[in-house]
Amino acid sequence: MARIKILLIDDEADFSGIMRMRLEDWGYDVAEANTGKDAISTIKGGGVDIILLDYVMPDMDGITILKEIRKMKNKTPVIIFTAFPGMKSIKGAEGLGISAVIPKLSVYQDTKAILGSAIESIVKELRK
Repeated sequence: MARIKILLIDDEADFSGIMRMRLEDWGYDVAEANTGKDAISTIKGGGVDIILLDYVMPDMDGITILKEIRKMKNKTPVIIFTAFPGMKSIKGAEGLGISAVIPKLSVYQDTKAILGSAIESIVKELRK
């Protein structure tokens, strides 16, 4: 069975590096984009199964990136990371098909269980 490919979109190099290592340790292939433009280009290239998207980015915010993805009729599952853990829903994201919103509290324990659960749920759906 082919490995799941995750696109990690985040402008913070430290966070991306740690998340990439964690995801690869979990058995996923990982591509990275640190700008909205790079993310759109990678997605247009195809082959991405799940997108992990930072909510706050300097060139394009996560919602703008997600809107561009959906304009391409791309229905790839998206998990949004946010440094605002109290946000249960993200303004402007209605109807954009977000699979989960994960607080960016810690790239270590706090995120591990939540992210792992969200990814596994998506993977189960992809393999049906």
